[in-house]
Amino acid sequence: MRIKYFIDKIPGGMMLVPLFIGALVHTFTPGAGEYFGSFTKGLMTGTVPILAVWFFCMGASIDVRATGTVLRKSGTLVLTKIAVAWVVAMIAAQFLPTGGVQTGFFAGLSVLALIAAMDMTNGGLYASIMQQYGSKEEAGAFVLMSLESGPLVTMLILGSTGMAVFEPQTFVGAVLPFLVGFLLGNLDHDLRAYFGKATQTLIPFFGFALGCTIDLGVIAQTGMLGIVLGIAVIIITGIPLMLADRWIGGGNGTAGLAASSTAGAAVANPVIVATMKPEFLPAAQSATALVAASVIVTSIVVPILTAYWAKHMKKKHGHLQTAADAPLQPTDAEVKLRNARSHT
Repeated sequence: MRIKYFIDKIPGGMMLVPLFIGALVHTFTPGAGEYFGSFTKGLMTGTVPILAVWFFCMGASIDVRATGTVLRKSGTLVLTKIAVAWVVAMIAAQFLPTGGVQTGFFAGLSVLALIAAMDMTNGGLYASIMQQYGSKEEAGAFVLMSLESGPLVTMLILGSTGMAVFEPQTFVGAVLPFLVGFLLGNLDHDLRAYFGKATQTLIPFFGFALGCTIDLGVIAQTGMLGIVLGIAVIIITGIPLMLADRWIGGGNGTAGLAASSTAGAAVANPVIVATMKPEFLPAAQSATALVAASVIVTSIVVPILTAYWAKHMKKKHGHLQTAADAPLQPTDAEVKLRNARSHT
């Protein structure tokens, strides 16, 4: 059976399919974890420790070395995305309660949901799009996007809006696994390769554990709003990202549009933040459902819009070299062979 093949056909499938299975378990057999106990209970309730290990491995996978062009492009996109999420949070904090809207079409919408949906880009989706429609430098810009992973940026934005006060040690605790992994991965390339392999492996595990905290009744209530949120993320973050890509990054807007998605890992942030600050618990479940819907919507719509925009810019300005078009660099052996031939 080609189970993984079909899961990969679903945008963010390795995260969302286990999450949905976990949500089914929680919705119809909410006491399953307590009933089985032991390792089964640990797997169903282990969101935080699983994410801690994943965050460590993510840090270890990032190479501190990168070209100036890659850093400029990725830095531009990352900072713009975070800045837009911060502005949205500042405005929304004036109108939305900490626990989120409780009634009407916008029931479940909260500042926590907005930030989590907007402050992280789906780096894998971005890289795959830019491999086809961008330059190799633009495709490599996902390097810094990995730094958005985890709750740190969400916590910083919430703290800056005055909606939450996080003690310094809380911030340190949130990023310490990442920093330790980052340090080890750059001190020893073998460790980077070893731990880096686990980043993808852990995704379905924390997806399932996260799903075990979700009641599908909440997703049913926020379904249409989740679609609206996904479209809003593309519009609200996509326009500034395209402008920043053109004016600062030196691109034509394609990379900015490709970065206007919601990261699959963002689904975990509402629960993590609520674990640290219990006042967000009433909003966490609805926020998780909304962010999950936004991941699906943006994963489908962003590649379509990016392809259209890239083709439009190609017609307007002529052929632009993509990462796929870039010539392969010769290996050391090929260089030596060419040098030997040139001296004969």
